[in-house]
Amino acid sequence: MSSHIFEPTSPAGISTRSVHSGAMPEAHTGSVVAPIFQTSTFMMDTPGTTRAGFDYARTGTPNRSDLEQALCELENASFAAALNSGTSAGAAVFSALLRPGDEVILPRDVYGGTFRLLQNEYVRWGVVIRTVDLTDTSALAAAINENTAIVWAESPSNPGLDIIDIAEAARLAHAANALLVVDSTFATPILQRPLELGADVVVHSTTKFINGHSDVIGGAVLAGDGTSCPRAAEVVDRLESHLASVGLGISPFDAWLTRRGIKTLPVRMKAHCENAQAVAEWLETRDEVTEVVYPGLPSHPGHEVAKRQMSGFGGVVSLRTDTEERALALVANTRLITLAESLGGVESLIDHPATMTHLAVADCELSIDGAFIRLSVGIEDIDDILADLAQAFDATVGAAGESGNAAANDAAGNDATAGNGTAGNAVAGAPVAVTVPA
Repeated sequence: MSSHIFEPTSPAGISTRSVHSGAMPEAHTGSVVAPIFQTSTFMMDTPGTTRAGFDYARTGTPNRSDLEQALCELENASFAAALNSGTSAGAAVFSALLRPGDEVILPRDVYGGTFRLLQNEYVRWGVVIRTVDLTDTSALAAAINENTAIVWAESPSNPGLDIIDIAEAARLAHAANALLVVDSTFATPILQRPLELGADVVVHSTTKFINGHSDVIGGAVLAGDGTSCPRAAEVVDRLESHLASVGLGISPFDAWLTRRGIKTLPVRMKAHCENAQAVAEWLETRDEVTEVVYPGLPSHPGHEVAKRQMSGFGGVVSLRTDTEERALALVANTRLITLAESLGGVESLIDHPATMTHLAVADCELSIDGAFIRLSVGIEDIDDILADLAQAFDATVGAAGESGNAAANDAAGNDATAGNGTAGNAVAGAPVAVTVPA
C-alpha cells in the first residue's frame, strides 16, 4: 500500500470512499496523488523481511494494493484481487473453485466471452455447463443439483439486461452448497453490492464503468466472509493460492489509472443513468424500434426487482429494431456515438452483439438476434446523443421495406423471448455442448 490508511471519523458515504479509500497522501513524500510504482521487485533490508509487504510484482504492488483496498471498501468485501482483465477474473474464479465433474449454471443471457472461456477451456477438463433462465427462480431451483458448484449470474446481463433476484438466487444456491457468483460490471458498487444481498463472489470488468475512460483493460474478483455455506469457506484461500501461482495481477500503471477513475465513479454513474433513462424513453417513441430494454422502464420485466436491489438502473440501453438490416444500418450511421466493442466509458458506444461482442455464441442456444443493438450511453449532453440517434435512424430509411417490417413484426410476435428483456433464444435445462468460433 502506497498511502496512509483512510480512517474516517464516522461511517463514510460511498462518494467519500470513492475519493479517499486507497488514495490518501503517499506516506514517504506526502504526495497527494500516489506515484506509479513501476518496478518488478522490492528491496529487502534483511533476507525475507519486506518493508511494506511487497517482494515481487507478480504477487503484489503498492498500486494494486491501493486499488484492491478501494474495491473492498466500495463492495463491503472481505477480499479483493485486481486483475489484468475481466476475462482473467472469470478464469480465476473457475480455475480456483471448480473441479472435474462440477457443474456451472449460466444465465440465458451472458457475455459471450464468459461462455467461450468455459466452453473452450473448462469443458475439456470435465466441467459441465447448464443454461437456465435465472429470472425464473423456479427454473433455477429445478436446475440445481448435487453437482452444481457455481451459479453464475449477470445482473444486469450483457447484452439483454436481464435482472436477477440476487437474494433469492443466493438462497437457492446455498441450500445446495453451491456458490453464487455475480458479474456486476454493468451496475458497479455504486448502484448494486451483491455481497450485501447474499452473493459469495463478485466479478467486474473494471475496463468498463469502474475505470470509465476506455484506456485500461482490467478486472476484479471480490469475496464475502465465507459463512454462507461450507463451500464458501474455501473461496478466499483457494483464490489467494491460485492467484499467487498464475500471475494475473493488473499492472501498476493500469491499477493507478483505474484507482483514479474510481474517484469520479459516483458522479459518472449518476450521469450515465440519467442519460440512459432519457435515451430509453426516447427510443420507445420510435416506430423503427420493436423493443426497448432498460431496467429503468416500467415495461422491463425486472423493473421491480431492480428497484429493490439497485440504487440506479445503469448506463446501458438495448433495443431491437424491426429488421436486422435496419440494425446494421443504424450502427453504421451514428456520428457522435462510436461503433465499437466494450462499454462504460464516458463516451457513448454502440454495438451489434450478433457480429461483434457475442459472436462466440453464434449458432447455439445463446445466440443473439441480428436486430438487437446494445448502446452504452455516455455522459455527453443528452440533446447531442438524441440528435445523433435521430439522424442515424433517418439514414436507415430504405434499409427495411414494408414487407421486411411485416416479417420482422410477425417474427417478434412468435418469438418466445420477444418482449421479455433477453437478447436471444436461450432454452433452460440441458447441458451446453457446442463448437464456438474464436
